[in-house]
Amino acid sequence: MSKKNKVVYIALSVDTLHHGHINLINKASKLGKITAGLLTDKAIKNNKKLPYLTFDQRKKILSNIKGISKIIPQNDWSYHHNIKKIKPDYFVHGDDWLTNGEIENKIKALKELKLYGGKLVEIPHTRGISTGKILNDQFKIATTPEVRIGSLSRLIESEKLVRIIETHSPLTGLMIENFTIKHKNQIKFFDGMWSSSLCDSLHMGKPDNEILDLTQRLDNINNIFELTTKPLIMDLDTGGKKEHLSNNIKRLERLGISAAIIEDKVGLKKNSLFGDKANQQQETIKKFCEKIKIIKKYQTTDNFLLFSRIESLILKQGMQDALKRAFSYVDAGTDGIMIHSAEKSPNEIIEFAKKFRKKYKKIPLVSVPSSYSKVHEKTLKKVGFNIVIYANQLTRSIYKPIQETLKNILKYERSYESEKRMLKIKEIINLIPSDF
Repeated sequence: MSKKNKVVYIALSVDTLHHGHINLINKASKLGKITAGLLTDKAIKNNKKLPYLTFDQRKKILSNIKGISKIIPQNDWSYHHNIKKIKPDYFVHGDDWLTNGEIENKIKALKELKLYGGKLVEIPHTRGISTGKILNDQFKIATTPEVRIGSLSRLIESEKLVRIIETHSPLTGLMIENFTIKHKNQIKFFDGMWSSSLCDSLHMGKPDNEILDLTQRLDNINNIFELTTKPLIMDLDTGGKKEHLSNNIKRLERLGISAAIIEDKVGLKKNSLFGDKANQQQETIKKFCEKIKIIKKYQTTDNFLLFSRIESLILKQGMQDALKRAFSYVDAGTDGIMIHSAEKSPNEIIEFAKKFRKKYKKIPLVSVPSSYSKVHEKTLKKVGFNIVIYANQLTRSIYKPIQETLKNILKYERSYESEKRMLKIKEIINLIPSDF
């Protein structure tokens, strides 16, 4: 078989095209016709940050590169599925398997190639350059509100369970932005942030009853956004007065907030953890649907999402009431549903999800497992949840150590006994980018 009839397979994400990619493509093209596997958001989602560019944008770039004959999606982080499908004569990859943590992918690829006589060709990695480094440098400069808003929708569309955690300060936002672990050969991280009215109020020493005005909360979010790039969902409590909704939602969009969650309660807002023990009332379905319609009418960006939080289970109104409200809210235009529960068991939210999914297959479902904390993410995903929000865990992690430090200093009349539980000053300083 002549060189021109040889099939060569390469896999790329091409979030930011650089000379290392061109070098790989040029060398691969000398072996035959290149079929490029372009990694989808779904393929990338569990190992790297969501790509800055969409799949279609990345495909358009790659299709204009000399030497690329065909582009196919690669829907998995591992290459062996596409190798099995197209059976290339050559699979071309950089020699940086070890540094990229891809040894297992190499083994799987070699096993598949061996079955039919394909060959692995390793190209020396272009030193001193990587897409990750380029993007990290870009992110140090800024990300735009438009890009940040749209990233949550893309995460949901990638079919992953989107993992969100509470942030209450620029420093916690920065830690969420950069914190990763490697577990069972998988890179794990948080996909985005949650701005909690409860946590914002607590850190200001205020009750959780909407006493903080919107400007105060948005100022804090703006400071968080100066150091981060990940999407943020805002807890908007009841949404406020109907007359203010059109203006308020535009303020969120201008800042780059990806989504807001409003709850179907009325009157002076009280924390849901009080359940039916507090004098809490739900808004009528008709009036809450009016709020939904106003927000959807006046939002200015297509990718901004509105989630409706249902309090029926909290207030012991029953499953049928919760489902009736969910269906009505979807009909009114809400983009997704958050179902809340104060039970220690996840059974009722699992039941809700299963029944909701019988009618709506694609409408996003949000879980906040604060009370039912034993439930595993894989269980939530299996029954149909798209987003899990760890709504107050960072705030709850702070104050017990502070109490212990206060106690020990008073008890021992020195700080030595508390030092082992503290970060060193240098460790704290190093959390802040040196070039900020």
